[in-house]
Amino acid sequence: MESGRNIGPVILLGPPGAGKGTQAKVVARRFGIPQISTGDILRDNVAHGTDLGLQAKAIMGRGELVPDNLVCDMVASRLREADCERGFILDGFPRTAAQAGWLDAFLESEVYEGKERCGAPIVISLKVDYNEVLRRLAGRRSCPTCGQIYNSNSHPAQVRGVCDKDGSELIVRKDDREDVVRERLRVYENQTRPVIDYYRSKDRLYEVDGLKEVEEVSRDIAAVIEQAAGMQKQIARS
Repeated sequence: MESGRNIGPVILLGPPGAGKGTQAKVVARRFGIPQISTGDILRDNVAHGTDLGLQAKAIMGRGELVPDNLVCDMVASRLREADCERGFILDGFPRTAAQAGWLDAFLESEVYEGKERCGAPIVISLKVDYNEVLRRLAGRRSCPTCGQIYNSNSHPAQVRGVCDKDGSELIVRKDDREDVVRERLRVYENQTRPVIDYYRSKDRLYEVDGLKEVEEVSRDIAAVIEQAAGMQKQIARS
């Protein structure tokens, strides 16, 4: 793990099944920065009964989506915590161009106590073909007992349909059904792909081939972060 250096904000983008969650954990360990998940933030606020959490709980209780302004307020509160001073990696945020614009404004204006401005995010897009995403997600099988994940296409169980660890019958989670996967990809195309276009228009987007082996993708992402963080440091000095 590398620590002590300012890395700044890192954003991983890409469709469902691109491996963002896996790679975010690798980046967090390697650079010693926290992985910030909007899902975790939301659950934490609800569990602790914060003002924001109570508002979100009431909205979700009505079967409605938590609005952008509430999500952004939660993210802002989390990013002001001390462990984010050197940098952080965002998991699941921003999901829309509006959230990306808000984040840019927040990072531009936010000054941590006694610290430099956080700076512009390093934005990395994992490129994965639509059919490959469909193959990855629709082929996923899960053990309901131990949580082990398999893939009937790329990482099958030794005995078809049975967990290697405890012999439980593998299941297809609701989110991994092909019809659900296709809908998730449709939502991504309509809502989240404009985030990639937003950062590309600002010449701040780095693209990494997400079809490589996991370790290769991790190395490519680390190289991008090293390069971009170094460039930002030079700019700050000039």
